Amino acid sequence: MKKTIRLAAAVLSAAAMLSMAACGGNAGSASSGEASASGSALDKIKSDGYITMSTNAEFEPFEYKDGDKFVGIDIEISQKIADKLGVKLKINDVAFDSLIPELTSGKADFVAAGMTANDDRRKNVDFSDNYFNASQAIIVKKDSAIKKPEDLNGKKVGVQQGTTGDTYCTNEDGSSEVKVGSVERYNKGMDAVSDLIAGRLDAVVIDNFPAEKFVSKNSDKLVKLDEALTEEEYAIAVKKGNKELADTINGVLKELKDSGEMDKIVNQYIKE
Repeated sequence: MKKTIRLAAAVLSAAAMLSMAACGGNAGSASSGEASASGSALDKIKSDGYITMSTNAEFEPFEYKDGDKFVGIDIEISQKIADKLGVKLKINDVAFDSLIPELTSGKADFVAAGMTANDDRRKNVDFSDNYFNASQAIIVKKDSAIKKPEDLNGKKVGVQQGTTGDTYCTNEDGSSEVKVGSVERYNKGMDAVSDLIAGRLDAVVIDNFPAEKFVSKNSDKLVKLDEALTEEEYAIAVKKGNKELADTINGVLKELKDSGEMDKIVNQYIKE
């Protein structure tokens, strides 16, 4: 009986050792797999032969459509990133507030959309180095009594949904210095401008350079205030933890800045 017990114990002990070895092997394999997965982001892009960027092509001069073609500052920069990797550039055109979900769900490799790198967005995505200093501008009708940001207090303001202008004017946390009366949110900045011209809004708050474009096309009706509502910086967003792609993008941005090509790209669209 004792011999049988000792034999059974030995068998159980050996089985336990094999199990531990197997677990150890699997743990090592999983760790290696994770490292391989995180280290293979660019390898997969190169293997697929394309990189996918998501944007909102309603944001001239950063991204918009000329016929069926996507053009703009962010499109040019994104093409440089694709060229660096030797792959094609695929573009997803979605609503601005869908851009971060595009990244987190894996539908896009990066987002270039005149997106401000702020703390709230950093909770969900990582950002490249900043590549453009921007501001939130105020557009009003020529005969408007609104002359400075403080004049927006109590007024009806249009914004593009999901932008920093939206966040500032909606003011859910109560931190904004200017307290607008009500906010109308639009998927397209042009729709907000149309409502402003029609008298359904007191003002529109949108990024500075798109604001200049809207005003230039309606110079007989609209003006942009000299004083900005906020100052901010644009960056390119990648999925949280995708350091490999972020580093590659930062390298491309540095090359463009150092060579002077970034200035040429910006001036090509802003001065046209």
